[in-house]
Order: sequence, then structure tokens, then C-alpha cells
Amino acid sequence: MNKPFKFKQFTVNQDLCAMKIGTDGVLLGAWANISNFPESILDIGAGTGVIALMLAQRSKADIIDAIEIDADAFEQCVENFEASPWADRLFCYHASLGEFLDEVDDKYDLIISNPPFYSEDVSSGDGARDLARQNSSLPFNFLLKGVVKLLSKNGIFTIIIPFKEEKEILKEAANIGLYPGRLLRVKGHLESEVKRSLLEFHLKKTPVLKSELTLEKARHQYTEEYINLTKDFYLKM
Repeated sequence: MNKPFKFKQFTVNQDLCAMKIGTDGVLLGAWANISNFPESILDIGAGTGVIALMLAQRSKADIIDAIEIDADAFEQCVENFEASPWADRLFCYHASLGEFLDEVDDKYDLIISNPPFYSEDVSSGDGARDLARQNSSLPFNFLLKGVVKLLSKNGIFTIIIPFKEEKEILKEAANIGLYPGRLLRVKGHLESEVKRSLLEFHLKKTPVLKSELTLEKARHQYTEEYINLTKDFYLKM
């Protein structure tokens, strides 16, 4: 699992990162809305940097910043940025969201986050992986409040979360002035339950577009919708 992950236009090393390349990050990077032609993008909790790299491929944004609190993941993210075709547009800060908010006054046209998921304590015996998975290291309410401070007036915030957290996130977001624009619910195959929600937020109310995505028709037989979403990135799509 520590081998470099090769995409069509870039390669991601992941040997130093607790959380490896997964479907969630790729879904988020491919689905995030760039219809507002963002000039500045921020990835909160960058890990390997894969989502920021996908958005560098997809967009013409001059500034693509990322923040990562874990020292090893930060080092890996910088390495992946520097090795990419878009090294001049990508920059990673070794900081927590709180530290970043204290230091930066910039506003971003697009903010993305694949945040730690697990509100319950989990222990795998790997401290770095557990920190990367537990939202105690980046609570959702703190993340949302940070986004409100960092988002430009017509900016877009996009996040992927467990489906079971969807109602609570939508409620918390509305309380601080973040309103959903698009909502995608993801299931593994036709018979499985919805596992993930991808949510897009704005600072003003807009009609909510809801959709559903199924990844596989059968084992390793991907749906046309999933192929169309990710074919610019995955080598075998």
C-alpha cells in the first residue's frame, strides 16, 4: 500500500502518510464545483495533497493552498506538490486550522476538506492514523466556523462526510450562515446503504440540487456515472 499512486497527470507518494489514497478524496476532488472559476483554493487537512493536485489539474486557479497538521503528512504533501506539473501554484502550510486562521487574512473562492470522520474514539494501534481518522483533531463545528471566516463572498465550500453525520452538519452549517447548494449521496453498489455525503455550501441561500451516485454494478465493474466523474484521473477508467 506504500507504493506511489499513479494518476493520469501526476503521481502521489504516500509512504509517510497515515491515511492513504482512497475513494473519498478522489470523489471530492472530482466532484468539487469550479463553475465560479476560482482564483484561489484552500484544502483543509491535505494529507498526501491528492485533492489539491486534482484541483490544480481541473482549474486555472493561481493560488492553491493546503494546510496539514501532521509533520510527516506535511512533508509528503510538499514532496508531491513539488513533483507535480503545477508546483508553482501549490503551497502547503504545516499548521492546524486554528494556527492558520491566526496567521492568514486571505479569502478563498473554493475551500475543500476531507476531514477526520470518526466522532467515536477508535484505536488501531497507529497513533498517526487514529488522529487522521478522529474528528476530535478537527471538530466539524470548528471547521465550519473557520470556513465562514476564510470563504470569499461568492465562494464555495465542499466537504465529504459519513452519511450518518449529514443532518447534523447541515444543521450546524445553517446556524452559522452556510447554506447547501448541491448534495451527493454515495453508495458502494445498488443494494448497499448510502455511506457518504458530499456537500457543497455557499454564504447565501440557493436551490439545493440532490443526487445519488453508485460506484459499482458488481465487484470491480464500475458504473458509467462513476467512470465519467473520475476518468480524467484514474489510469484504468
